[in-house]
Amino acid sequence: MWLIDVAELKVDGKNCLGLKVDLPDSPAPLVLITAEKGFVMCGLLDMQTAERLNVAAAMVSGVKSFDDVLNALVKSVTSRAKGLGVETGTKGSEALKHMS
Repeated sequence: MWLIDVAELKVDGKNCLGLKVDLPDSPAPLVLITAEKGFVMCGLLDMQTAERLNVAAAMVSGVKSFDDVLNALVKSVTSRAKGLGVETGTKGSEALKHMS
């Protein structure tokens, strides 16, 4: 049975929306958290596509929960996210602050 979890989250006092989808035959779920100007996503989603679509996105890996996304270090960012001040090596929560 598949489980989809949608949750309202507060990051630095700002509203964000978390989405977690358990996928069949996958050891890890799809997890992302959106903010007003962009999102932090797990490694299942494609950064090249995010760059091509000119969206503000940051990617973290090895995550299975919303807390994991918030605490994981950003591995890559799109140009648009860089323009908002998001940097690799910062926590997902810090990336979301820049995107709020």
